[in-house]
Amino acid sequence: MNETMVVVGTRPEIVKMAPIIRALRTSEIPMIFAHCGQHYDYNMSQQFIEELDLPTPDYSFKVKTQSQNVQTARIIIHMDNILRKTEPLLTLVEGDTNSVLATALTATKLGRNVGHVEAGLRSFDLRMPEEHNRRLTDHISNYLFAPTTTAEKNLKNENVWGKIYVTGNTVIDAVTQHLPIAEKKSKILNELRFERFALATAHRAENVDNPKTLMNIMEAFEKAPLPIIYPMHPRTKNRLKQIKTFRRVAESKNIQLMPPVGYLDFLVLMKNCEMIVTDSGGIQEEATAPLIRKPVIVTRLSTERPEAVETGFARVAGTDKMQILKAIRETLNNSTRLPGKSPFGNGNAAKEIVKIIKREIKP
Repeated sequence: MNETMVVVGTRPEIVKMAPIIRALRTSEIPMIFAHCGQHYDYNMSQQFIEELDLPTPDYSFKVKTQSQNVQTARIIIHMDNILRKTEPLLTLVEGDTNSVLATALTATKLGRNVGHVEAGLRSFDLRMPEEHNRRLTDHISNYLFAPTTTAEKNLKNENVWGKIYVTGNTVIDAVTQHLPIAEKKSKILNELRFERFALATAHRAENVDNPKTLMNIMEAFEKAPLPIIYPMHPRTKNRLKQIKTFRRVAESKNIQLMPPVGYLDFLVLMKNCEMIVTDSGGIQEEATAPLIRKPVIVTRLSTERPEAVETGFARVAGTDKMQILKAIRETLNNSTRLPGKSPFGNGNAAKEIVKIIKREIKP
């Protein structure tokens, strides 16, 4: 068949694939949309599909497990059934999740073409499951859509066999398309206790699954010189409850906890905050969008978005409480203007990717 199958499994994948889905729908390329269920909670997934006015997935399922091995295996089984039934000309995945690797492996085993959006990112930190996923996916993909020349260089240094294209990152497309809508629809600012605030997230396994690291980050939020608005990931909430500190964090006068918020609300929070403190890779990119332009404190030991650091948007602070606090204070006192352009593209990545698909991938 001649379809391109777009596969998502998590909230960031939905956001970053949304511009591609729109570009495919306005092209002559038929599309199949599949959701493989890594984020099955409404607030983490379906809410985003509805908010972004995306089509209902043609295929979807839920994978309820905390084990990465079992989760990946179950997605492979589901995607094997779907890919055998549909036989798309190209299976398109985005990012570095278990969904991405499982889908790419399944398509490859069936002899199908795989396209990897956001190929070539590297943290060079093999403690991170995301690093395993993105590296393995890059080495089995036929078409690699690298967001930057740095990502392209990484791919060439590893001698990947697929075709490489530098396209920009669709996350900039997404911010450009959605922020004006968000500012009209969102009422999230009415729910905040603070006028000036830092926006925070924390969800990565190496941070929240380590009690000492998690408490370092939480204590930094408690003592930050700027109030913290913190939409809490379910994983983090569960870990805090396990170590019996959730109530303490929830009652902190310096922290306003919120449940996971929709994408449009989150865009408005990014637009109106003074800085962002996060372990998310995608947020490091979104912060560089011309309509956002906010400094980011990265609570990790490394980042696969060095372009954000090199252009002055991001600073890697690590996970030590004192280093995080130092980074927040120095960022507050820094009067240097951030660049007007994003290092991740000009907002036309999705159109470029669809143009390449139309040109290069033939029945």
